[in-house]
Amino acid sequence: MARHDDWTGAQRTTSVTVDGHQLSMAYYEAGRDNDGPPVVFLHGIPTWSYLWRDVAPALAETRHVVAPDLVGYGNSAMYDGFDRSIRAQEQALGGLLAHLDAETVSLVAHDIGGGVALRRAVHEPDTVERLVLSNATAYDSWPVPFINSLGVPSEMDQLSQGELDEKLEFAFAGGLYGDEANPEFVEGMKAPWQGAEARTSLSRNAVATNTSHTTELDYGAVTAETLLLWGADDVLQPIAYAERLAEDVAGDAELTSLDDAYHWVVEDRTEAYVAHLREFLG
Repeated sequence: MARHDDWTGAQRTTSVTVDGHQLSMAYYEAGRDNDGPPVVFLHGIPTWSYLWRDVAPALAETRHVVAPDLVGYGNSAMYDGFDRSIRAQEQALGGLLAHLDAETVSLVAHDIGGGVALRRAVHEPDTVERLVLSNATAYDSWPVPFINSLGVPSEMDQLSQGELDEKLEFAFAGGLYGDEANPEFVEGMKAPWQGAEARTSLSRNAVATNTSHTTELDYGAVTAETLLLWGADDVLQPIAYAERLAEDVAGDAELTSLDDAYHWVVEDRTEAYVAHLREFLG
């Protein structure tokens, strides 16, 4: 059995409400008996909670960890007819936290998951104790051309499954990575996007990348202690945006860059990433 299948088998499911729609949300959970508020891991596009497969379990040795699939992603609801924007994902996150009876949390977020985390930290500052953002969307840093292309229904309809797989392989393994990419990571990231419903969901996820949902934020309202744990060589979410965040958030902000790490910093520098999280989160 592939490791991503094992991850799926370990997930739980709850129901969250987004704009009146009842949606299933899958999530990984471990370390529930550990002290402290939960650490919630948020992925981006086009990934799913499997991104955190080597990070969340390591933190679960001492902390209660939760890693959901955003709605429209992974093993959460994928059917057509609901919003997948980070505004909507903020609602879904609120529903998950209510299910967990979590009054306060620490958020660790990558890519558009970072946009979701920032919205929560701005709108509900008393509920976010610590905030870790990695190569996250902020301000007008997004979307990027690759994701935009997936959000055009007519273009997606013209792609065969094999052609879509090739596009995803390029995103996760091509260009900057080449032969050094981890096949387990690449196959795991492609796994949810098989079949007609999943392809449509990916297209809807892509078109929902609304820049206004981060440009509207008052970053000075973020009071959480913040770690900007960034892949230094990312060309999709350049470190200049992390530098800007470090200046704008109201809480204490620390910027740590990881060399030899591109957009998939969690995958590129896993051991260093875990070490920095442990030091920051305690």
